[in-house]
Amino acid sequence: MTDNGAVLPWIVIRQDDNGQQYRVGRYATRAEAQRVADRLEAGGHKQLYLVERAGRRAS
Repeated sequence: MTDNGAVLPWIVIRQDDNGQQYRVGRYATRAEAQRVADRLEAGGHKQLYLVERAGRRAS
């Protein structure tokens, strides 16, 4: 939840070449998060962008 009360359960995560993961942003819908991830991947960088639901990270 953000300060304004909006629920943002979908997270875009960037994974670099060394396997390190960084949260890019949180989004209200999976479709919105996927659009962001797709746009970032199209930028030509080698990083992988993942979309995950908050609280559902695999260990």
